[in-house]
Amino acid sequence: MRRNRIGFKLGLVILSVFVLVLTSLGLAIDRMFTNFYNTEKRTEVDELTTHFTMMAESPNISTDRMLLKFADFSNVSIVYIDEKGNIQAHSGEIDPSDTSFIRSGDVKTLFTGNAVSLEYTNKDGERYFVAARPIPTESEQEITSSLYVLSSTKHMDSSISAVRKLLVLSGVGAFLLALGIIWIIAQILSRPLLQMRDVTRKIAVGDLDARLSINSNDEIGSLAEAINNLAEDLQRYRDTRQEFFANISHELRTPITYLEGYSKVVKDRLYDTDEERDQYLDIIHQESLRLQHLVNDLFELAKMEEGKISLSSEWIDLTEITDNAVRKIQLKANDKGLQLNTHISRSIPLIYGDGLRTEQVLINLLENAVRYTEKGEINVYLQEEPTYVYIAVEDTGIGIPEDELPLIFERFYRVEKSRSRLHGGTGLGLSIAKRLLELQGGEMLVTSTIGIGTRFEIRFMRDEQGEHT
Repeated sequence: MRRNRIGFKLGLVILSVFVLVLTSLGLAIDRMFTNFYNTEKRTEVDELTTHFTMMAESPNISTDRMLLKFADFSNVSIVYIDEKGNIQAHSGEIDPSDTSFIRSGDVKTLFTGNAVSLEYTNKDGERYFVAARPIPTESEQEITSSLYVLSSTKHMDSSISAVRKLLVLSGVGAFLLALGIIWIIAQILSRPLLQMRDVTRKIAVGDLDARLSINSNDEIGSLAEAINNLAEDLQRYRDTRQEFFANISHELRTPITYLEGYSKVVKDRLYDTDEERDQYLDIIHQESLRLQHLVNDLFELAKMEEGKISLSSEWIDLTEITDNAVRKIQLKANDKGLQLNTHISRSIPLIYGDGLRTEQVLINLLENAVRYTEKGEINVYLQEEPTYVYIAVEDTGIGIPEDELPLIFERFYRVEKSRSRLHGGTGLGLSIAKRLLELQGGEMLVTSTIGIGTRFEIRFMRDEQGEHT
């Protein structure tokens, strides 16, 4: 079984953040409890010192009796010193031989009437909070002694230690619980990514039927939908490419077969008269032209597909373009006995586009109209509407079945295949024309009725700047 590296990394990141937060929180709680206990202890010692000092000021109580009385209801050590720092009396567990907590600077401070607070650690390593107060005489004119109160932090340190142990145990428990939860979360979060990895690998090796079944409404779901859309587009592209190559092969095979067959007939002189020979040569010429048109159309279409086709956009006069296109097709229409009529409004605004490409599109529509109209007429309209300008080519030809109208812009599609081949159509003209219009921001519409005729309409959106140019 392959290791879930995504889940491992994701879990490691989440776990690292959790440990960082848990450690910071633990340290903060420890500091809070430590500060609380220390503050409470200091306050307690200060209050006891103040109380004992007031009792020591009483003239009715001797020093010994006072110390014994203090020892009865307190768990502190009391030291009574004179102005030279010598211990006059003491009570509690304090070792009278250890006077390191009595500092000369503090003694001077006390006998000037100020209080002193400090921390003291004895030779056994036991820590004490120490508070000292001067004991004034009855007249309060002279200070002859001072009182030290020493409170051991042993019980406080034990309480803090217990709190720390509780914090550590809670942290370990929370860590183990989080470890399991994070592992589950990492597996759940990484599972869609692993599915995406497997599906994209299948797509990469050509299995374009592979799909993701992730239906969440978050970014993961959007990414899965994008991958599925990519697979569909690739599958459509592959199918289109295969169909495209099949169509190219089919379209090239027909003229090449004609060229090969009739050129062999002419080469081997398998004809009876010069008229028959000229007929074969004419077929070879027509098929050569059709092959040339096909190759040119393929190059044109390939450039558009790759976005390499260049447009020379400028403000163009559709009236002039329509007149030029009709003039170029007039001879072909006359050869078939068709009436070519124009209905052109002379107040058409300028349109921003490529004039040569627009004329190419219009000529393609006119050639199709002539090609598929055996009798009748062809009408060309250039008119304007409030929001757009349009050129319409309307014929009285064979028409297009309604169910085939959406397909006529596909590459190599022919409605009347035999007639198209007979008249030299490649099946690419409308596809190229539609693409050229879209590149210029235009659109092409078509309506048709079998046996009555077809109407192609080119539309360009009106531009206020063009109307005033």
